[in-house]
Amino acid sequence: MKPQGNASGTGTHTLQSANTNSNRTATLPDADATLGFLNVPVSSTTSTIATSDVGKVISLSAGITIPNSTFAAGDVVSLYNNTSGNLTITTLNQIATAYVAGINTNRGGASGSNLTLATRGVATVLFISATECVITGNVS
Repeated sequence: MKPQGNASGTGTHTLQSANTNSNRTATLPDADATLGFLNVPVSSTTSTIATSDVGKVISLSAGITIPNSTFAAGDVVSLYNNTSGNLTITTLNQIATAYVAGINTNRGGASGSNLTLATRGVATVLFISATECVITGNVS
């Protein structure tokens, strides 16, 4: 696409595609567009992470469970231990495959083991699929 006219400042600018005869018009700045830092919403979920928590940080006052066959590839949930002690992230007999980033040991499923989220620690759960996740942060 090549800009036509003055491409700086504010106002309406028309861009024409090099491959078609169609034009696209955009008004800048776009009042609906948000640029820059966006805050991460805080969730108050307790006991089990839910799909409504995707893209949020959960402030925990007790342990939490990562369920199996619930999330989609690319879903991300962050956890914050808002207590003065360690908390348990339950993966045993829950999500089928759970790895701590950088460690090739499955902590999920029937043969896995739960994780510990350190005091005031932060962890992020990245779902690779509905049955597999990788957990980064202050976990052991």
